[in-house]
Amino acid sequence: MSQPRPLTDRAALLRNRARAERQGAVTFLHEEALFEVQERLIDVNRTFTSPAIVTGHAGFWSDAFPNAKVVPDDDTLALEGGAHDLVIHAMCLHWANDPVGQLVQSRRALKPDGLLLVAALGGQTLFELRAALSEAEVSLTGGLAPRVAPMGEIRDLGGLLQRAGLALPVADSAKRTVSYGSPLNLLRDLRAMGEGNALTDRQKTTPSRDLFARMERIYSDHHASGPDRVSATFEMIFLTGWAPSETQQKPLQPGSAKTRLADFLNTAELGPDAKPVKGNEDNER
Repeated sequence: MSQPRPLTDRAALLRNRARAERQGAVTFLHEEALFEVQERLIDVNRTFTSPAIVTGHAGFWSDAFPNAKVVPDDDTLALEGGAHDLVIHAMCLHWANDPVGQLVQSRRALKPDGLLLVAALGGQTLFELRAALSEAEVSLTGGLAPRVAPMGEIRDLGGLLQRAGLALPVADSAKRTVSYGSPLNLLRDLRAMGEGNALTDRQKTTPSRDLFARMERIYSDHHASGPDRVSATFEMIFLTGWAPSETQQKPLQPGSAKTRLADFLNTAELGPDAKPVKGNEDNER
């Protein structure tokens, strides 16, 4: 049975990241992600002694967590099973050929009751650029080439936590809107982030100048944020889940409560034949 064609060209992705590092990487999204990760770790209120980080940007995250083991986001993660009480998957899940596999491997690296914390880009990221590029390319060529990596919606990404066997899953998101002088400035920033097109099925030839000129006009017409400014959206999604453990709190079985809700509220419990009390109709909407 033949293997499915990978989404990401790993060699191209690594070249893009290395070029960004050589030229001085733009890291503001990682700075945003780091702030949110640290806030969540404060809320957890636990000291982690054996953290690990999965990322394609080792320098930035190593500086932030100097005591952590930092490994690249390869298809097979270089993590030892049951060795870590914290795994942070940092800003690279959108390039994974197997996102579920990434989370499963991260879970296996956790000790019982260890925490997995994922910072990822979500599906609303760069929706302005996607729309402008698509409209420009269809009008010029009648077709579309893959140009921006697909990114999961929060509901889908949250579901991956349970598929990976993690307990107490939580998913939340926040959008960041960034203002640029032009759409081309946004493209330069993406290149400097190491986020250039690394899709396996990307168009290998250089696109025509007409494509980007038309994209700029469409983008500026529909997504202006002020005089000579355009906006770009980045959706940040954060996932947390715990490696199962006997010590974790578990929900009670239905019918196991020892106190009636009516007693707790100090009110009468109505039977199935009880009629509603009249006189409060004005409160209905």
